[in-house]
Amino acid sequence: MLTALAALPIVAILVLMVAVRWSAAAAGATAAVGAMVLALTAFDFGGTGFPFGPVEGIVGVLATAAWVALTVMLIIGPALGIHHLQQRTGATKALEAGLARITPDPRVAALLIVWFFCLLIEGAAGFGTPVALAAPFLVAAGFKPVTAVVGAMVGHASAVPFAAVGTPTLAQLAIVDYAPRELSWAVAPYMAVAGLVLAFVVARLVGTLLPAAGPPWTWMAVAYVAFFAPNLLIARFVGPELPSLVGAIGGAIVFVLVVRWVIRRRSHVSRAAAVGALQAEEDAEETVVEAAAEEHAPPMSFLAATAPYLVLVVLVLVTRLIGPVQDTARSVVWRWELFGHFSESIEPLYHPGLLLALSFVAGALWQRAAPADMGAAFRRATLQVVPVFVALVAMVTVAFTMSESGMTTQLAVAAAGAGALWPVLSPFVGALGTFMTGSATASNILFTEFQDQTALAADLDPVPLLGAQGSGAAIGNIICPHNVVAAAATVGLGGREGQVLRQALPVAAVCLVLIGAMAWVIV
Repeated sequence: MLTALAALPIVAILVLMVAVRWSAAAAGATAAVGAMVLALTAFDFGGTGFPFGPVEGIVGVLATAAWVALTVMLIIGPALGIHHLQQRTGATKALEAGLARITPDPRVAALLIVWFFCLLIEGAAGFGTPVALAAPFLVAAGFKPVTAVVGAMVGHASAVPFAAVGTPTLAQLAIVDYAPRELSWAVAPYMAVAGLVLAFVVARLVGTLLPAAGPPWTWMAVAYVAFFAPNLLIARFVGPELPSLVGAIGGAIVFVLVVRWVIRRRSHVSRAAAVGALQAEEDAEETVVEAAAEEHAPPMSFLAATAPYLVLVVLVLVTRLIGPVQDTARSVVWRWELFGHFSESIEPLYHPGLLLALSFVAGALWQRAAPADMGAAFRRATLQVVPVFVALVAMVTVAFTMSESGMTTQLAVAAAGAGALWPVLSPFVGALGTFMTGSATASNILFTEFQDQTALAADLDPVPLLGAQGSGAAIGNIICPHNVVAAAATVGLGGREGQVLRQALPVAAVCLVLIGAMAWVIV
């Protein structure tokens, strides 16, 4: 009975957003109220066994939810600012022209964004940064808003277990006593298998750019191998910090070299193909020149157009990979606490929000943007994120109410009762943690010890199940409600988040089933 009650808030969110088509704010608020009622009645939230009273519990949960929502806003706001600035300065058109010089096929250029760019930013920064940056970029490149958001969310998922220089897997290592390479290798093969599904979906979505040409299956296969080959090798022989980062950077270089080689080879075989490619490049350049002429300014170079993203990548790599810089950036911590139980913190100099804000300013200076353009981009971004705050607070309130009252643990314990079938359900628990918290790292912190102890109690090898936990938590990123809310906000889909969730749910389900089947075979 308790398990069914614990599942009600999750069921309510899915039904209201996917079936009834409510906005995330309305569905989240309804589920939040319901979760609090259940917590105070069926789960005795704030009663015996809790270090706080009912009122303190509600206040603590709401304060924590507001804080988490604010930290997400600090990422979305500057990312939106970069997007609007790029549009106002003509940088978006310059980027399109630059990508056209790499390949005349916009589908191949789109793969560089939806696959490698998302994987790179996730591997370096994590915390929703790639979706906030890539979704608006994809809309500017010609994708429909829903397709852009789903593409960005699916495209970055392969990098999540080793995101932010390995943070989710390092969180597991802080809880259980296994070798870093042992645990990173436990996660990586699961993600390589799930990555086949993710790559298939990305190719299908990218194919909507040129419906007549169809999905770029061959190029997607090249992109998949280019990322996962170094990813798997580094996870096996080095550890959890660099598989996603090196896989994205090395894979992107290999992918571009292969693209250029194929174009040159085709130019020898077919003169017409070469002329077509040249014409596409000239047309793209003319578009930039015309757009700039309309604004009475010279066309922007590709380097200047990429300035905000280049600065962001450099800042992320410097603060994540250079020890002294990282230590300095993380030395400043703002922390608060309520009732001796609820507490949150932020490292302002290390948070992606500051790095995005600095990238916004640096990009504007590099592109010599007018102060009026900077101000307009800032105002528009601010106006867009304010309504999103309500939806995020509602979703995070559901998550923390369920976590603090024991509902989430109740669901996990019920799943553990499956006995020999536990490996099949193990990744679903990881996804549940991310669904509720919005973070694969938080899911791993919440359930790693639980997975370890459950495996030992059932006389199963715990390492493969910890890998299933980590990969399941990564897939949960695709369907986490407040990630969907944040991503949808960047392309003006506020109130239509259910459309994104409807497309993302089947993808996540297939990936989790594959991971579960693989875990069952291994164990």
